[in-house]
Amino acid sequence: MNKFLYCTLVLLDISVKWTIQEAPSLKFPHYDPMTSRQLMCDQCPPGTYVKQNCTASSKTKCSPCPDQYYADDWNSNEECQYCNVVCNELQYEKVECSSTKNRICECVEGRYLELEFCLKHTACPPGFGVVQQGTPERNTVCESCPEGYFSNETSSKAACREHTNCSALGLKMAKKGNATCDNVCQEERTDKSDQQCEIDITLCEEAFFRFAAPTKVPPGWLDTLKDSLPGIKVSAEIVERIKQRHSSQEQTFQLLKLWKQKNKDHKNVIRGMDLCENSVLKQIGHLNITSEQLGILMENLPGKKVGKEETEHTLRMCKSRDQFLKLLNLWRIKNRDQDTIKGLTYGLKHLKAYHFPKTTIQGLRKVVKYLHSLTMYKLYQKLLLEMLGNQIPLVKVRRG
Repeated sequence: MNKFLYCTLVLLDISVKWTIQEAPSLKFPHYDPMTSRQLMCDQCPPGTYVKQNCTASSKTKCSPCPDQYYADDWNSNEECQYCNVVCNELQYEKVECSSTKNRICECVEGRYLELEFCLKHTACPPGFGVVQQGTPERNTVCESCPEGYFSNETSSKAACREHTNCSALGLKMAKKGNATCDNVCQEERTDKSDQQCEIDITLCEEAFFRFAAPTKVPPGWLDTLKDSLPGIKVSAEIVERIKQRHSSQEQTFQLLKLWKQKNKDHKNVIRGMDLCENSVLKQIGHLNITSEQLGILMENLPGKKVGKEETEHTLRMCKSRDQFLKLLNLWRIKNRDQDTIKGLTYGLKHLKAYHFPKTTIQGLRKVVKYLHSLTMYKLYQKLLLEMLGNQIPLVKVRRG
């Protein structure tokens, strides 16, 4: 025989013998009354029990555990154990009772087991963040936010967030944050930043322009409107293009938008809009929306998204109060003049999933309601009549 093959077989034989010697004994001692001798009987595998012990002439006889009974290990028991675990209120059955396992119960999502009760995970208050999320076996672990971090919400899942780095955004810190609020960043606008933060039409102007469209557009409405508007006129050629490209309800908005752009160097071309503009700016300024919150909000608007680079550029170039309005302006342009207020309303419905501050959501909803309030509709109607005078008697102005 080949020497190499012989050595291999010898080593294999030694390995098998060593493995057999190392294997745990799965036998149990049993006194045989027939022979008055102690025998070593085979144990029964998991899921079974000893139905009949071994004798000098026969092996152990095993039988499967009946329903609702189990054996989770090799054993010499003459009966299986009963599945005695019962799931209590606010628990669910994680592992069913089987022939090899007892039933396992676990607290439902958001709760943990303390003694025999499923208690709700602790929600960390503002100024504290989650360092270890709760599990079905343990409670949430909260710690106070360290220097440079904050939490402005009550949550059982949110960790402390790092303060916005104003300098990294090319901004100045207007107000230093603490454990419960973020840094407030802003920049003194230069002529260049003024131009880059310009908005073609404001939220108030957009609401006004959309209000101006009659519910039922009469024949010749767009031409009459073009001729009646003060200041620099929109050409007839452009009006025809608007008619071809846009629906009847959208045409009024498009004409007023182009007319505003042509007259942007003329101050107070829309007289009386200051009341609306100042109120909206004041409400938004009080919200102190962070750059992170702005990013989340813009991601939840429908349609095409404002790109990351455009967002970062806006945060660098615009004052904190103007950032939100500029980003909404960019969104409208990207989405071919879709209604900004409708887009914002859609986005606000999805912010709760991101642990967005309730006060911010409520504040933005107030802006939406304000722009569509009866008070503002009356103002829009007054402004429209003042702009057009008695030159359009055939048109009935739409009421809110």
